[in-house]
Amino acid sequence: MTETDRAAAEPSEHTGPDPAKADLRRVGANPDHWYPVALSRRVRAEQVLAATFAGERIALFRGKSGEVHALEDRCAHRQVPLSMGVVEGETLRCRYHAWAYRGDGRISQIPYLAKGDRRPPRGVRGYPVREAYGLVFVFPGDPRRAAATPLPHLPAFGSPRYRTMTYSRTVRCHYSFMHENLLDMNHQFLHRGVVGRLHPELLGYETDERSVEARYLFTHTGGKRNRSAGLLAAEGIGGGTADVMTIRTDYPYQTLDLVPENADRPAFRLWAAYVPEDAEQRTCRAFGLLMIDKPGIPGLLQVAWPFIRRFTERVFAEDRMAVEAEQRAWDEQGEDRNHEVFPLILDVREVLRRNGVPLRARAACGSASPCEGARLTDDVRGQE
Repeated sequence: MTETDRAAAEPSEHTGPDPAKADLRRVGANPDHWYPVALSRRVRAEQVLAATFAGERIALFRGKSGEVHALEDRCAHRQVPLSMGVVEGETLRCRYHAWAYRGDGRISQIPYLAKGDRRPPRGVRGYPVREAYGLVFVFPGDPRRAAATPLPHLPAFGSPRYRTMTYSRTVRCHYSFMHENLLDMNHQFLHRGVVGRLHPELLGYETDERSVEARYLFTHTGGKRNRSAGLLAAEGIGGGTADVMTIRTDYPYQTLDLVPENADRPAFRLWAAYVPEDAEQRTCRAFGLLMIDKPGIPGLLQVAWPFIRRFTERVFAEDRMAVEAEQRAWDEQGEDRNHEVFPLILDVREVLRRNGVPLRARAACGSASPCEGARLTDDVRGQE
């Protein structure tokens, strides 16, 4: 489908949930992608930080060299969390009995192991890990696919034209509600207290197997508008009252670009990822990078920075209130009774459903599937 206005679709086609389709809120995030699980600055030198992905507990630690490693957060000995451990050089030592692990999960030493003792386990799972954009990404899926799977491409990050504001917040909802919230700009009534009266006009959208991209024309039609909203949208630079906003779900990430009237580049660019935290995926961690265009007036963005953050935090708080209410309704009803009429959202649901995985489909660590990528030693006696 290309450049269509689906608003004219027959209402009878979308009168309610299709019982033949899987409930999207029971579809898990596909683990074969790079997911941010922590801010880089929180993984301090020679320290450990606990993180999660869909119920999998992960211990992140930064070795003496500065490299970050990601291990299954349990000691193979007594299952004590390795996130409680101690970093020594490039190894992580369990706080309980001092078993030492390399960055790939292999046991490098058991201090009291003697010849003739029972053969020890070989280690725990090590996750592929990368640092980019001030975030720590892990690859929780098949590790053999990690090298061929690219990180998101964010050319505005680090550009001298843009300054980046970073967000990391827990939201108590299934990640799909977050995709729908950002993509469906018809909810601006929710934000009328901070942006005034906005009229979003869907100019058209495109979709394929793994993405949906929508374009809106935003017009401010009245009401009090928070001054920070104007600063964020470069008001006074472009000088216009209408903005074009492009929002894209490119599984599993989401982006938003806003170009003010008469401007030649986005006033801001948002990249977001919603990382499930619990096994049932009813809670997610929203990571966001808001890249804001620097105005021509030196120092203006620096002065406006705290006001812009306050404004964006308020908008996010209102969105969080709404999506968490949606999740509570799902929990109370035990199923998705959502009656959606907007074709754009019906299409993004199909993208999320098609690219996701059934919940609880992945085996627990200890079986072959998630642990087969961990390279473990056969003999740890006397090794340092």
